[in-house]
Amino acid sequence: MTIQLYGFWRSNAAFRVRVALALKKLPFEEIEIDILSGHQFDAAYAEVNAERVVPTLVHDGHRVFQSLAIMEYLDDIHPEPRLMPVDAREKAYARSLALVAVADAHPLIVPRVRKHLGQALGADASAIEAWCRHWTTEGLATYERLLMRRPPAPFALGETPGIADICIAGQIVLAEFNKIDLSAFPAVAALGTRCFDLPEFAQAHPSQQAGYSNAH
Repeated sequence: MTIQLYGFWRSNAAFRVRVALALKKLPFEEIEIDILSGHQFDAAYAEVNAERVVPTLVHDGHRVFQSLAIMEYLDDIHPEPRLMPVDAREKAYARSLALVAVADAHPLIVPRVRKHLGQALGADASAIEAWCRHWTTEGLATYERLLMRRPPAPFALGETPGIADICIAGQIVLAEFNKIDLSAFPAVAALGTRCFDLPEFAQAHPSQQAGYSNAH
């Protein structure tokens, strides 16, 4: 099985896929696409991913994009350990938790949105920063309410981490980038601690990627 991942250290979506690959113990080669410098719009990468975003997973020549689709694909080709429950209700709950970050919170603060805020609306750096902090906090608050309703045991859906935990951990990474204190979100913070105590999460963190040291 040959796996390549087009990603970037700063990409939250690529972080999710790195964790999923690590949990499944699937080796992969990561190819850097610098989304902060706009290399996702290079003609060569457009041939790989027509949406011109990261990540893209290439498995034996077959391309899959969008982090949630990639994680579900990994469950299909390498079922153990599972990231998604088998039970229909639990699977829907796991996917719902994942989509809070994937569909609601994270898309509002990606580079192309931040760029558009500046170009189209004249937002300055401080306004864009406030925008990012607002939507990141909204995602954290949603997760806190959900985790209070159904407390982790010890992970979001039971004994082992899965797709929901990966996406919540990604939201915590966004909080770190946006300098948001997690003290107002104790359930999220506690789950995050359990996740990042695992090497699969810790080693996938942006600060552990080669590009991070080059940027700092």
